[in-house]
Amino acid sequence: MKKIIPSVVVGAAVVAVAGWTIMPRQMIKERKSPLGYEETISKIQKNVVDSGWIVSSTSHLDKGLEKYGKEIPPITLINICQPDHATTILQDDASRYISIMMPCTISVYTKEDGNTYVATMGMELMGKMFGGLVAEVMGGAVAEDEETFTAFIN
Repeated sequence: MKKIIPSVVVGAAVVAVAGWTIMPRQMIKERKSPLGYEETISKIQKNVVDSGWIVSSTSHLDKGLEKYGKEIPPITLINICQPDHATTILQDDASRYISIMMPCTISVYTKEDGNTYVATMGMELMGKMFGGLVAEVMGGAVAEDEETFTAFIN
């Protein structure tokens, strides 16, 4: 029995470190776009609308910071919503807290290597973390739809 306890502790530590290292990459996915910056934004917006979602807003973070004398590379946040999914979650008192993550956001930005990148939330994992109705909606239909918006990147 005394030989088993250290093995269990070491095993648990290895799992914890692995989880700590892997989880961020699973929660937020970053992929290089084969298209340019503006083309990537347009393609995502078209895919969103074609899938029955709405683009509720776009925010150009770089332009917003320019007003304060700050300069960063181009970064655009595309805020999207699917009214049926949003209503399902927001009508449920037990799930309404997830509104902090609504609308869904897709980030498009450039890096020093000159390429355009897209970051999305790992909706399937996020849904599983929250469980219940949130898991059903976010981990199911939202995760599936989100993949179609950026399928051209894969």
